[in-house]
Amino acid sequence: MKKGTVETAVGIFFVIGILCVGYLTVKLGKMEWIGGNYYPVNARFQSVSGLKEGAEVVISGVVVGKVDKISLDLDRMEALVEMQIERDVQLTDDVIASVKTSGLIGDKYIRMSPGGSEDIIPPGGLIIETESPIDIEDMIGKYVFGGVSESPAEK
Repeated sequence: MKKGTVETAVGIFFVIGILCVGYLTVKLGKMEWIGGNYYPVNARFQSVSGLKEGAEVVISGVVVGKVDKISLDLDRMEALVEMQIERDVQLTDDVIASVKTSGLIGDKYIRMSPGGSEDIIPPGGLIIETESPIDIEDMIGKYVFGGVSESPAEK
């Protein structure tokens, strides 16, 4: 009789432990169950060098979404970025999406610069104004090999 009680207690403890590990996995992995509280928005860029799926989307330093998918638009030969934006954040049709670098490590994220329009981008809509990241290697190459001209003040 006592052996059955101990086995039952261990079994209950084991099930509770598995449920806790599952909960922490979902929370720490930032997984969403059914769509979450986000809506999709797309943007086309000339280059998204270094940007990865899962990167943050930021407005005024506040994270408002994430990069969901990066693909190539074969018709235009441009990068097509699908982002998930929080439902309570409404983007206007003149918002500017820029690929920026965070910190010394160089993690890329998308910074949104809000505009002044009153027209809202609908779910699945397209951001027209975009800025690709600055390519440091190209800038250094132009400087080293004389592609960068001096400003009139330096002459």
